[in-house]
Amino acid sequence: NRFVELEELREFLGAADLYVTPYLNEAQIVSGTLAYALGSGKAVVSTPYWYAQDMLADKRGRLVPFRSAEDLASQCIYLFDNPVKRNAMRKRAYTYSREMVWKEVARQYLKLFAETKADRRRKPRPAFRPQSFEPLGGELPEINLTHFRLLTDDTGILQHANYTVPDRTHGYCTDDNARALVAVLMASGLPPDDPLLKGLAAMYLSFLHHAFNEKKGRFRNFMTFDRKWTDDSGSDDSHGRALWALGMAAISEQNKGQRRLATELFQRALPGVLKLPSPRSWAFALVGIHYYLKRFHGDSEARRAQRVLARRLFKAFKQNATDDWFWLEDTVSYVSGKFPYALLLCGEDLAKSEMTEMGLRCLDWLVRIQTGPDDNCFSPVGTNGWYTRGGAKARFDQQPIETHAMLEACIEAYNVTRKEHWLIEARRCFQWFLGRNDLRLLLYDYASGGCRDGLHPDRVNENQGAESTLAWLLSLLTMYRHRSERPLTTAAEPFPEEASAVAATASGTAK
Repeated sequence: NRFVELEELREFLGAADLYVTPYLNEAQIVSGTLAYALGSGKAVVSTPYWYAQDMLADKRGRLVPFRSAEDLASQCIYLFDNPVKRNAMRKRAYTYSREMVWKEVARQYLKLFAETKADRRRKPRPAFRPQSFEPLGGELPEINLTHFRLLTDDTGILQHANYTVPDRTHGYCTDDNARALVAVLMASGLPPDDPLLKGLAAMYLSFLHHAFNEKKGRFRNFMTFDRKWTDDSGSDDSHGRALWALGMAAISEQNKGQRRLATELFQRALPGVLKLPSPRSWAFALVGIHYYLKRFHGDSEARRAQRVLARRLFKAFKQNATDDWFWLEDTVSYVSGKFPYALLLCGEDLAKSEMTEMGLRCLDWLVRIQTGPDDNCFSPVGTNGWYTRGGAKARFDQQPIETHAMLEACIEAYNVTRKEHWLIEARRCFQWFLGRNDLRLLLYDYASGGCRDGLHPDRVNENQGAESTLAWLLSLLTMYRHRSERPLTTAAEPFPEEASAVAATASGTAK
Protein backbone atom coordinates (compact mmCIF):
# COMPACT_ATOMS: atom_id res chain seq x y z
CA ASN A 1 0.00 0.00 0.00
CA ARG A 2 2.52 2.56 -1.18
CA PHE A 3 3.65 4.41 -4.29
CA VAL A 4 5.83 2.25 -6.54
CA GLU A 5 8.69 3.98 -8.37
CA LEU A 6 9.18 3.16 -12.04
CA GLU A 7 12.22 0.96 -11.50
CA GLU A 8 10.39 -1.22 -8.97
CA LEU A 9 7.27 -1.25 -11.14
CA ARG A 10 9.33 -2.63 -14.01
CA GLU A 11 10.55 -5.46 -11.75
CA PHE A 12 6.97 -6.34 -10.79
CA LEU A 13 5.83 -6.31 -14.42
CA GLY A 14 8.81 -8.36 -15.52
CA ALA A 15 8.04 -11.03 -12.92
CA ALA A 16 4.28 -11.13 -13.54
CA ASP A 17 2.41 -13.71 -15.64
CA LEU A 18 -0.88 -11.79 -15.50
CA TYR A 19 -1.72 -8.17 -14.86
CA VAL A 20 -5.06 -7.29 -13.23
CA THR A 21 -6.69 -3.85 -12.98
CA PRO A 22 -9.92 -4.19 -10.96
CA TYR A 23 -10.98 -0.50 -10.99
CA LEU A 24 -14.55 0.07 -9.75
CA ASN A 25 -15.25 3.33 -11.62
CA GLU A 26 -16.30 3.07 -15.28
CA ALA A 27 -15.25 6.69 -15.93
CA GLN A 28 -11.58 5.89 -15.37
CA ILE A 29 -10.14 7.39 -18.58
CA VAL A 30 -6.47 6.53 -18.17
CA SER A 31 -4.23 4.09 -16.37
CA GLY A 32 -0.48 4.46 -16.58
CA THR A 33 0.15 1.02 -15.14
CA LEU A 34 -2.15 -0.59 -17.72
CA ALA A 35 -0.18 1.16 -20.46
CA TYR A 36 3.08 -0.15 -18.92
CA ALA A 37 1.63 -3.67 -18.70
CA LEU A 38 0.65 -3.68 -22.38
CA GLY A 39 4.06 -2.27 -23.30
CA SER A 40 5.69 -5.11 -21.35
CA GLY A 41 3.67 -7.68 -23.29
CA LYS A 42 1.60 -8.98 -20.37
CA ALA A 43 -1.72 -10.79 -20.44
CA VAL A 44 -4.29 -8.52 -18.77
CA VAL A 45 -7.57 -9.11 -17.02
CA SER A 46 -9.54 -5.98 -16.16
CA THR A 47 -12.88 -4.53 -15.22
CA PRO A 48 -14.48 -2.63 -18.14
CA TYR A 49 -13.60 0.96 -17.31
CA TRP A 50 -13.39 3.23 -20.38
CA TYR A 51 -9.64 3.14 -20.87
CA ALA A 52 -9.52 -0.64 -20.50
CA GLN A 53 -12.35 -1.09 -23.01
CA ASP A 54 -10.34 0.85 -25.56
CA MET A 55 -6.92 -0.67 -24.87
CA LEU A 56 -8.03 -4.32 -24.46
CA ALA A 57 -10.29 -4.51 -27.52
CA ASP A 58 -9.58 -6.98 -30.33
CA LYS A 59 -8.57 -9.78 -27.91
CA ARG A 60 -5.67 -7.81 -26.37
CA GLY A 61 -7.03 -8.67 -22.91
CA ARG A 62 -10.01 -10.05 -20.99
CA LEU A 63 -12.79 -7.90 -19.45
CA VAL A 64 -14.89 -8.98 -16.45
CA PRO A 65 -17.91 -7.30 -14.78
CA PHE A 66 -17.39 -4.80 -11.97
CA ARG A 67 -17.39 -6.24 -8.42
CA SER A 68 -17.42 -9.87 -9.64
CA ALA A 69 -14.63 -11.76 -7.88
CA GLU A 70 -15.89 -15.03 -9.36
CA ASP A 71 -15.56 -13.84 -12.99
CA LEU A 72 -12.17 -12.32 -12.29
CA ALA A 73 -10.89 -15.57 -10.77
CA SER A 74 -12.37 -17.63 -13.60
CA GLN A 75 -10.57 -15.61 -16.31
CA CYS A 76 -7.25 -15.71 -14.46
CA ILE A 77 -7.47 -19.49 -14.02
CA TYR A 78 -8.42 -19.90 -17.68
CA LEU A 79 -5.33 -17.98 -18.85
CA PHE A 80 -3.05 -19.92 -16.51
CA ASP A 81 -4.46 -23.18 -17.85
CA ASN A 82 -4.10 -22.10 -21.52
CA PRO A 83 -0.57 -20.82 -22.17
CA VAL A 84 -1.11 -20.70 -25.95
CA LYS A 85 -4.09 -18.35 -25.53
CA ARG A 86 -2.19 -16.34 -22.94
CA ASN A 87 0.90 -15.92 -25.15
CA ALA A 88 -1.21 -14.94 -28.19
CA MET A 89 -2.87 -12.27 -26.04
CA ARG A 90 0.54 -11.04 -24.87
CA LYS A 91 1.80 -10.78 -28.44
CA ARG A 92 -1.23 -8.76 -29.56
CA ALA A 93 -0.82 -6.40 -26.61
CA TYR A 94 2.90 -5.93 -27.21
CA THR A 95 2.46 -5.30 -30.95
CA TYR A 96 -0.38 -2.81 -30.37
CA SER A 97 1.64 -0.82 -27.82
CA ARG A 98 4.66 -0.26 -30.11
CA GLU A 99 3.08 2.98 -31.34
CA MET A 100 2.87 4.14 -27.72
CA VAL A 101 6.59 4.19 -26.95
CA TRP A 102 8.07 7.65 -26.66
CA LYS A 103 10.14 7.69 -29.85
CA GLU A 104 7.11 6.61 -31.89
CA VAL A 105 4.91 9.21 -30.22
CA ALA A 106 7.53 11.83 -31.12
CA ARG A 107 7.53 10.67 -34.76
CA GLN A 108 3.74 10.93 -34.85
CA TYR A 109 3.89 14.49 -33.51
CA LEU A 110 6.46 15.46 -36.14
CA LYS A 111 4.28 13.95 -38.85
CA LEU A 112 1.25 15.82 -37.53
CA PHE A 113 3.17 19.10 -37.40
CA ALA A 114 4.35 18.65 -40.99
CA GLU A 115 0.84 17.80 -42.22
CA THR A 116 -0.66 20.76 -40.34
CA LYS A 117 1.97 23.15 -41.70
CA ALA A 118 1.33 21.97 -45.25
CA ASP A 119 -2.41 22.31 -44.74
CA ARG A 120 -2.01 25.85 -43.35
CA ARG A 121 -0.03 26.85 -46.40
CA ARG A 122 -2.75 25.49 -48.67
CA LYS A 123 -5.64 26.95 -46.64
CA PRO A 124 -4.37 29.63 -44.20
CA ARG A 125 -6.56 30.25 -41.19
CA PRO A 126 -6.08 31.65 -37.69
CA ALA A 127 -4.43 29.40 -35.14
CA PHE A 128 -6.50 28.96 -31.99
CA ARG A 129 -5.12 30.59 -28.89
CA PRO A 130 -6.97 30.09 -25.58
CA GLN A 131 -6.04 33.47 -24.11
CA SER A 132 -8.29 36.44 -24.73
CA PHE A 133 -6.90 39.75 -25.95
CA GLU A 134 -6.89 42.64 -23.52
CA PRO A 135 -7.07 46.10 -25.08
CA LEU A 136 -4.20 48.47 -24.44
CA GLY A 137 -6.20 50.99 -22.50
CA GLY A 138 -4.07 53.97 -21.61
CA GLU A 139 -0.71 52.25 -21.50
CA LEU A 140 1.90 52.23 -24.24
CA PRO A 141 5.06 50.11 -24.06
CA GLU A 142 8.15 52.05 -23.06
CA ILE A 143 10.39 53.23 -25.89
CA ASN A 144 13.18 50.67 -25.95
CA LEU A 145 16.03 51.52 -28.34
CA THR A 146 18.28 48.60 -27.35
CA HIS A 147 17.92 46.51 -30.49
CA PHE A 148 17.74 49.58 -32.71
CA ARG A 149 21.12 50.72 -31.42
CA LEU A 150 22.50 47.19 -31.59
CA LEU A 151 21.78 47.12 -35.34
CA THR A 152 23.72 50.39 -35.78
CA ASP A 153 27.50 50.52 -36.16
CA ASP A 154 29.78 53.42 -37.11
CA THR A 155 28.58 53.27 -40.74
CA GLY A 156 24.82 53.14 -40.32
CA ILE A 157 22.07 50.68 -39.52
CA LEU A 158 22.48 47.13 -40.85
CA GLN A 159 19.64 45.72 -42.92
CA HIS A 160 19.15 42.29 -41.42
CA ALA A 161 19.51 40.19 -38.30
CA ASN A 162 19.78 36.50 -37.50
CA TYR A 163 17.24 36.32 -34.71
CA THR A 164 18.42 39.23 -32.51
CA VAL A 165 22.01 39.25 -33.79
CA PRO A 166 22.94 41.80 -36.51
CA ASP A 167 23.74 40.14 -39.83
CA ARG A 168 26.65 41.76 -41.67
CA THR A 169 26.20 39.67 -44.80
CA HIS A 170 23.82 42.06 -46.54
CA GLY A 171 25.33 45.31 -45.33
CA TYR A 172 23.34 48.55 -45.35
CA CYS A 173 20.72 50.32 -47.43
CA THR A 174 19.48 53.87 -47.87
CA ASP A 175 15.88 52.76 -47.22
CA ASP A 176 16.65 51.69 -43.65
CA ASN A 177 19.00 54.57 -42.84
CA ALA A 178 16.35 57.03 -44.00
CA ARG A 179 13.77 55.36 -41.75
CA ALA A 180 16.28 55.33 -38.90
CA LEU A 181 16.81 59.07 -39.29
CA VAL A 182 13.05 59.64 -39.09
CA ALA A 183 12.89 57.47 -35.96
CA VAL A 184 15.59 59.35 -34.02
CA LEU A 185 14.06 62.69 -35.01
CA MET A 186 10.68 61.56 -33.70
CA ALA A 187 12.20 60.06 -30.53
CA SER A 188 14.01 63.26 -29.57
CA GLY A 189 12.45 64.72 -26.45
CA LEU A 190 10.44 61.60 -25.61
CA PRO A 191 11.34 59.38 -22.65
CA PRO A 192 14.00 58.18 -22.42
CA ASP A 193 15.52 61.36 -23.90
CA ASP A 194 18.75 59.70 -24.94
CA PRO A 195 21.57 62.20 -25.65
CA LEU A 196 23.07 59.69 -28.07
CA LEU A 197 20.14 60.25 -30.44
CA LYS A 198 21.75 63.42 -31.77
CA GLY A 199 24.85 61.46 -32.67
CA LEU A 200 22.73 58.78 -34.33
CA ALA A 201 20.88 61.42 -36.33
CA ALA A 202 24.21 62.76 -37.60
CA MET A 203 25.30 59.24 -38.56
CA TYR A 204 22.17 58.41 -40.55
CA LEU A 205 22.25 61.84 -42.20
CA SER A 206 25.88 61.26 -43.10
CA PHE A 207 24.90 57.95 -44.70
CA LEU A 208 22.28 59.70 -46.87
CA HIS A 209 24.79 62.39 -47.82
CA HIS A 210 27.28 59.73 -48.92
CA ALA A 211 24.52 57.81 -50.73
CA PHE A 212 23.61 60.74 -52.96
CA ASN A 213 25.12 60.42 -56.44
CA GLU A 214 25.56 64.00 -57.55
CA LYS A 215 26.07 63.11 -61.21
CA LYS A 216 22.80 61.20 -61.49
CA GLY A 217 20.86 63.26 -58.97
CA ARG A 218 19.80 59.98 -57.31
CA PHE A 219 20.51 58.12 -54.11
CA ARG A 220 22.39 54.87 -54.20
CA ASN A 221 20.72 52.22 -52.10
CA PHE A 222 22.85 49.18 -51.24
CA MET A 223 26.24 49.26 -49.52
CA THR A 224 28.22 46.17 -48.56
CA PHE A 225 29.66 45.71 -45.09
CA ASP A 226 33.08 46.82 -46.39
CA ARG A 227 31.51 50.15 -47.46
CA LYS A 228 31.25 49.61 -51.20
CA TRP A 229 28.19 50.74 -53.12
CA THR A 230 26.67 48.08 -55.36
CA ASP A 231 24.57 50.50 -57.45
CA ASP A 232 24.93 53.95 -59.00
CA SER A 233 21.29 54.78 -58.41
CA GLY A 234 18.99 52.87 -56.13
CA SER A 235 15.30 52.06 -56.27
CA ASP A 236 12.65 54.71 -56.77
CA ASP A 237 11.41 53.93 -53.25
CA SER A 238 14.80 54.62 -51.69
CA HIS A 239 14.92 58.06 -53.34
CA GLY A 240 11.45 58.88 -52.04
CA ARG A 241 12.24 57.61 -48.54
CA ALA A 242 15.43 59.67 -48.43
CA LEU A 243 13.42 62.82 -49.25
CA TRP A 244 10.92 61.89 -46.53
CA ALA A 245 13.73 61.72 -43.95
CA LEU A 246 15.51 64.84 -45.22
CA GLY A 247 12.31 66.86 -45.15
CA MET A 248 11.88 66.02 -41.48
CA ALA A 249 15.56 66.63 -40.70
CA ALA A 250 15.41 70.04 -42.38
CA ILE A 251 12.94 71.31 -39.76
CA SER A 252 14.29 69.52 -36.70
CA GLU A 253 15.40 71.44 -33.64
CA GLN A 254 18.28 69.14 -32.82
CA ASN A 255 21.28 70.70 -34.50
CA LYS A 256 21.75 73.71 -36.80
CA GLY A 257 24.47 72.04 -38.84
CA GLN A 258 22.33 68.95 -39.39
CA ARG A 259 19.40 71.11 -40.50
CA ARG A 260 21.56 72.94 -43.03
CA LEU A 261 22.99 69.77 -44.54
CA ALA A 262 19.56 68.14 -44.68
CA THR A 263 18.11 71.24 -46.37
CA GLU A 264 20.85 71.41 -49.01
CA LEU A 265 20.64 67.70 -49.72
CA PHE A 266 16.84 67.84 -49.93
CA GLN A 267 17.02 70.67 -52.48
CA ARG A 268 19.57 68.84 -54.63
CA ALA A 269 17.63 65.59 -54.58
CA LEU A 270 14.13 67.01 -55.09
CA PRO A 271 14.29 67.39 -58.91
CA GLY A 272 15.14 63.70 -59.27
CA VAL A 273 11.80 62.51 -57.87
CA LEU A 274 9.90 64.37 -60.60
CA LYS A 275 11.50 62.03 -63.14
CA LEU A 276 10.47 58.85 -61.35
CA PRO A 277 7.51 56.78 -62.60
CA SER A 278 6.78 55.08 -59.27
CA PRO A 279 3.71 56.31 -57.35
CA ARG A 280 5.28 55.08 -54.10
CA SER A 281 8.29 57.30 -54.59
CA TRP A 282 5.89 60.23 -55.12
CA ALA A 283 4.03 59.38 -51.90
CA PHE A 284 7.23 59.14 -49.82
CA ALA A 285 8.53 62.39 -51.31
CA LEU A 286 5.22 64.18 -50.67
CA VAL A 287 5.50 63.37 -46.97
CA GLY A 288 9.01 64.85 -46.92
CA ILE A 289 7.89 67.93 -48.85
CA HIS A 290 5.03 68.43 -46.39
CA TYR A 291 7.47 68.63 -43.48
CA TYR A 292 10.04 70.67 -45.39
CA LEU A 293 7.44 73.33 -46.24
CA LYS A 294 6.57 73.78 -42.59
CA ARG A 295 9.80 75.78 -42.28
CA PHE A 296 10.53 76.73 -45.88
CA HIS A 297 6.99 77.58 -46.98
CA GLY A 298 8.32 80.15 -49.45
CA ASP A 299 10.36 77.64 -51.45
CA SER A 300 8.67 77.85 -54.86
CA GLU A 301 10.44 74.77 -56.25
CA ALA A 302 9.24 72.61 -53.38
CA ARG A 303 5.74 74.01 -53.78
CA ARG A 304 5.78 73.23 -57.49
CA ALA A 305 7.05 69.70 -56.88
CA GLN A 306 4.30 69.16 -54.33
CA ARG A 307 1.60 70.27 -56.78
CA VAL A 308 3.01 68.15 -59.62
CA LEU A 309 3.36 64.97 -57.56
CA ALA A 310 0.02 65.42 -55.80
CA ARG A 311 -1.76 65.84 -59.16
CA ARG A 312 -0.04 62.72 -60.50
CA LEU A 313 -1.12 60.67 -57.50
CA PHE A 314 -4.66 62.02 -57.62
CA LYS A 315 -4.88 61.35 -61.36
CA ALA A 316 -3.70 57.75 -60.90
CA PHE A 317 -6.60 57.14 -58.50
CA LYS A 318 -9.10 58.90 -60.72
CA GLN A 319 -8.13 56.76 -63.70
CA ASN A 320 -8.07 53.37 -61.97
CA ALA A 321 -10.29 53.47 -58.88
CA THR A 322 -13.84 52.13 -58.90
CA ASP A 323 -16.37 51.71 -56.11
CA ASP A 324 -15.43 48.08 -55.57
CA TRP A 325 -11.69 48.53 -56.26
CA PHE A 326 -10.71 51.91 -54.89
CA TRP A 327 -7.05 51.70 -55.77
CA LEU A 328 -4.57 53.36 -58.15
CA GLU A 329 -3.14 50.06 -59.42
CA ASP A 330 -4.48 46.64 -60.30
CA THR A 331 -2.56 45.08 -57.39
CA VAL A 332 -2.45 46.07 -53.74
CA SER A 333 1.10 45.30 -52.71
CA TYR A 334 3.34 47.00 -50.13
CA VAL A 335 3.29 50.13 -47.92
CA SER A 336 -0.25 50.79 -49.11
CA GLY A 337 -1.15 53.19 -46.32
CA LYS A 338 1.40 55.70 -47.62
CA PHE A 339 -0.88 56.63 -50.54
CA PRO A 340 -3.90 57.86 -48.55
CA TYR A 341 -1.51 59.44 -46.04
CA ALA A 342 0.15 61.50 -48.82
CA LEU A 343 -3.24 62.47 -50.29
CA LEU A 344 -4.50 63.65 -46.90
CA LEU A 345 -1.40 65.77 -46.32
CA CYS A 346 -1.64 67.30 -49.80
CA GLY A 347 -5.37 67.92 -49.47
CA GLU A 348 -4.70 70.00 -46.37
CA ASP A 349 -1.56 71.76 -47.67
CA LEU A 350 -3.06 72.64 -51.06
CA ALA A 351 -6.62 73.23 -49.81
CA LYS A 352 -7.87 70.59 -52.24
CA SER A 353 -10.94 68.98 -50.70
CA GLU A 354 -11.15 66.46 -53.54
CA MET A 355 -7.70 65.12 -52.56
CA THR A 356 -8.76 64.86 -48.94
CA GLU A 357 -11.93 63.01 -49.93
CA MET A 358 -9.92 60.70 -52.19
CA GLY A 359 -7.51 59.92 -49.37
CA LEU A 360 -10.33 59.15 -46.91
CA ARG A 361 -12.18 56.91 -49.38
CA CYS A 362 -8.99 55.07 -50.25
CA LEU A 363 -8.10 54.58 -46.58
CA ASP A 364 -11.60 53.39 -45.73
CA TRP A 365 -11.37 50.80 -48.52
CA LEU A 366 -7.94 49.64 -47.29
CA VAL A 367 -9.32 49.24 -43.78
CA ARG A 368 -12.19 47.11 -45.05
CA ILE A 369 -10.06 44.74 -47.09
CA GLN A 370 -7.48 44.44 -44.30
CA THR A 371 -9.79 43.63 -41.38
CA GLY A 372 -9.51 40.00 -40.36
CA PRO A 373 -12.58 37.78 -39.98
CA ASP A 374 -11.66 36.86 -36.41
CA ASP A 375 -12.01 39.46 -33.64
CA ASN A 376 -11.84 42.22 -36.28
CA CYS A 377 -8.07 42.34 -36.03
CA PHE A 378 -5.89 44.15 -38.54
CA SER A 379 -4.88 41.68 -41.26
CA PRO A 380 -2.59 43.35 -43.84
CA VAL A 381 -2.25 42.09 -47.40
CA GLY A 382 0.46 39.43 -47.40
CA THR A 383 3.56 39.45 -49.53
CA ASN A 384 2.96 35.83 -50.59
CA GLY A 385 0.86 36.80 -53.62
CA TRP A 386 -0.42 40.30 -52.71
CA TYR A 387 -4.00 41.16 -53.71
CA THR A 388 -4.80 41.47 -57.42
CA ARG A 389 -8.07 42.83 -58.74
CA GLY A 390 -10.45 39.92 -59.27
CA GLY A 391 -8.24 37.54 -57.27
CA ALA A 392 -7.95 36.42 -53.66
CA LYS A 393 -6.13 38.45 -51.04
CA ALA A 394 -2.90 36.85 -49.79
CA ARG A 395 -3.32 36.53 -46.05
CA PHE A 396 0.32 35.80 -45.33
CA ASP A 397 3.19 36.69 -45.11
CA GLN A 398 2.22 39.85 -43.23
CA GLN A 399 4.87 42.56 -42.83
CA PRO A 400 5.32 45.18 -40.07
CA ILE A 401 5.88 48.00 -42.60
CA GLU A 402 2.29 47.57 -43.81
CA THR A 403 1.00 48.02 -40.29
CA HIS A 404 3.02 51.17 -39.68
CA ALA A 405 1.89 52.75 -42.95
CA MET A 406 -1.78 52.12 -42.13
CA LEU A 407 -1.45 53.32 -38.55
CA GLU A 408 0.16 56.57 -39.69
CA ALA A 409 -2.58 57.15 -42.27
CA CYS A 410 -5.36 56.50 -39.74
CA ILE A 411 -3.87 59.00 -37.29
CA GLU A 412 -3.73 61.61 -40.07
CA ALA A 413 -7.33 60.81 -41.03
CA TYR A 414 -8.32 61.60 -37.45
CA ASN A 415 -6.33 64.86 -37.57
CA VAL A 416 -8.25 65.85 -40.71
CA THR A 417 -11.75 64.73 -39.75
CA ARG A 418 -11.68 64.52 -35.92
CA LYS A 419 -13.73 61.34 -36.21
CA GLU A 420 -12.97 58.89 -33.41
CA HIS A 421 -13.48 56.01 -35.83
CA TRP A 422 -10.00 56.59 -37.23
CA LEU A 423 -8.41 56.36 -33.79
CA ILE A 424 -10.05 52.98 -33.34
CA GLU A 425 -8.51 51.83 -36.62
CA ALA A 426 -5.11 53.22 -35.60
CA ARG A 427 -5.29 51.32 -32.32
CA ARG A 428 -6.30 48.16 -34.17
CA CYS A 429 -3.17 48.49 -36.32
CA PHE A 430 -0.96 49.12 -33.30
CA GLN A 431 -2.32 46.09 -31.48
CA TRP A 432 -1.28 43.90 -34.42
CA PHE A 433 2.30 44.16 -33.11
CA LEU A 434 1.16 43.15 -29.61
CA GLY A 435 -0.76 39.99 -30.44
CA ARG A 436 -4.09 41.08 -31.86
CA ASN A 437 -3.46 39.50 -35.24
CA ASP A 438 -4.46 36.41 -37.19
CA LEU A 439 -2.25 34.08 -35.13
CA ARG A 440 -2.48 35.83 -31.73
CA LEU A 441 1.32 35.98 -31.60
CA LEU A 442 3.59 38.80 -30.48
CA LEU A 443 5.56 40.58 -33.18
CA TYR A 444 7.17 43.02 -30.74
CA ASP A 445 9.89 41.52 -28.56
CA TYR A 446 9.69 43.12 -25.13
CA ALA A 447 13.04 41.62 -24.15
CA SER A 448 15.13 42.94 -27.04
CA GLY A 449 13.15 46.00 -28.06
CA GLY A 450 13.12 44.68 -31.62
CA CYS A 451 10.33 43.49 -33.88
CA ARG A 452 10.03 40.13 -35.57
CA ASP A 453 10.16 40.22 -39.35
CA GLY A 454 6.72 38.96 -40.25
CA LEU A 455 3.71 36.73 -39.68
CA HIS A 456 3.66 33.42 -41.58
CA PRO A 457 0.70 30.99 -41.74
CA ASP A 458 2.03 28.96 -38.81
CA ARG A 459 4.52 31.15 -36.95
CA VAL A 460 6.31 34.45 -36.68
CA ASN A 461 9.62 35.08 -38.44
CA GLU A 462 11.99 35.23 -35.47
CA ASN A 463 14.59 37.42 -37.23
CA GLN A 464 14.51 41.05 -36.09
CA GLY A 465 15.84 43.15 -38.96
CA ALA A 466 16.01 46.91 -39.35
CA GLU A 467 12.88 47.32 -41.49
CA SER A 468 10.63 45.52 -39.01
CA THR A 469 12.18 47.04 -35.90
CA LEU A 470 11.89 50.51 -37.41
CA ALA A 471 8.28 49.87 -38.42
CA TRP A 472 7.48 49.03 -34.80
CA LEU A 473 9.47 51.93 -33.41
CA LEU A 474 7.91 54.45 -35.82
CA SER A 475 4.44 53.10 -34.94
CA LEU A 476 5.10 53.44 -31.23
CA LEU A 477 6.53 56.94 -31.65
CA THR A 478 3.50 57.93 -33.73
CA MET A 479 1.24 56.78 -30.89
CA TYR A 480 3.29 58.74 -28.35
CA ARG A 481 3.25 61.84 -30.54
CA HIS A 482 -0.52 61.58 -31.02
CA ARG A 483 -1.09 61.19 -27.29
CA SER A 484 0.99 64.28 -26.53
CA GLU A 485 -0.89 66.30 -29.16
CA ARG A 486 -4.35 65.28 -27.92
CA PRO A 487 -4.76 67.02 -24.54
CA LEU A 488 -8.51 66.48 -24.29
CA THR A 489 -7.95 62.76 -23.75
CA THR A 490 -6.53 61.64 -20.42
CA ALA A 491 -3.39 59.53 -20.25
CA ALA A 492 -5.36 56.79 -18.56
CA GLU A 493 -7.73 56.44 -21.50
CA PRO A 494 -6.25 57.84 -24.72
CA PHE A 495 -8.81 56.22 -26.97
CA PRO A 496 -12.61 56.09 -26.87
CA GLU A 497 -14.45 52.88 -26.32
CA GLU A 498 -14.79 51.13 -29.64
CA ALA A 499 -18.47 50.27 -29.52
CA SER A 500 -19.76 53.73 -28.72
CA ALA A 501 -17.43 55.47 -31.15
CA VAL A 502 -18.30 53.17 -34.02
CA ALA A 503 -21.99 53.63 -33.36
CA ALA A 504 -21.61 57.40 -33.22
CA THR A 505 -19.64 57.69 -36.44
CA ALA A 506 -21.06 54.85 -38.53
CA SER A 507 -23.37 57.01 -40.59
CA GLY A 508 -20.70 59.60 -41.31
CA THR A 509 -18.17 56.94 -42.27
CA ALA A 510 -20.65 55.29 -44.63
CA LYS A 511 -21.19 58.58 -46.39
